[in-house]
Amino acid sequence: MDPAARTRAAFWALFKYGSLLLIGLMVMLPVVIILLASLKTTKEFSQGAPFDTPGNWFNVDNFATALNQGGMLPAFSNTTFILIISVVGSVLIGSMAAYAIDRFEFRMRRVVLFLFLLAALVPTVTSQVATFKIVNSLGLFNTRWAAIVLYLSTDIISLYIFLQFMRSIPKALDEAALLDGASHFTIYRRVILPLLKPAIVTVVIIKGVFVYNDFYIPFLYMPSRDLPVVATSLFRFRGPYETQWEVIAAGVIIAIIPTLLIFLFLQRYIYNGFARGAVK
Repeated sequence: MDPAARTRAAFWALFKYGSLLLIGLMVMLPVVIILLASLKTTKEFSQGAPFDTPGNWFNVDNFATALNQGGMLPAFSNTTFILIISVVGSVLIGSMAAYAIDRFEFRMRRVVLFLFLLAALVPTVTSQVATFKIVNSLGLFNTRWAAIVLYLSTDIISLYIFLQFMRSIPKALDEAALLDGASHFTIYRRVILPLLKPAIVTVVIIKGVFVYNDFYIPFLYMPSRDLPVVATSLFRFRGPYETQWEVIAAGVIIAIIPTLLIFLFLQRYIYNGFARGAVK
């Protein structure tokens, strides 16, 4: 390789890795600020700059306040209950819908898929009045089931992921199972569902992160202070006269830890799911 080519290669390598490093620093910057704020006292936070280091790096008072006064332990319990039922239900509904759309021939099949796309394009805010009236008429308002029912909807991303994986499963497996006397539900449960494992893991992670981080639905449909979730528990530290930002920052760090650990263990399933769904 001539010197000019080596120079160009070195320049583009420097540009590529420098850009990635810069983007990584920009992404981590808010997290660093929140971490520093969570370790500061009220006086240090109010009088210092965002990047000022705390006087005591082992100050855990804000974390204790967030856990005790913020009700984060009951919030984690409520969030876990809502998340498990919502995610499991979404996987079952989404995979069944994808199985029916891909495997069965029926009238207006394309129209059904179009309606899923159309529903995804409608802004959520425009339908909130009608949705609130329905939830209230069912007697679910201010209960955990209000959020669960709203989360148990098959979003188009989950349906698309299941459809892409479903199309990679040979229909010959279905025909062989039918010849052996299996019903369509048996085929779905014993043939299709095990082969959808990568798609299921991908949908579980995407849907789980959304439910875990969602603030709007719990805040609107579960306003009682006795029904906190992780996203709303820290809201009680914000008031008309004072906002305890250092405690909120500590609560944010506590809330980040579970999702961070889960993502580190399961990140390869996310990438594989999106990559395989994109090329099929």
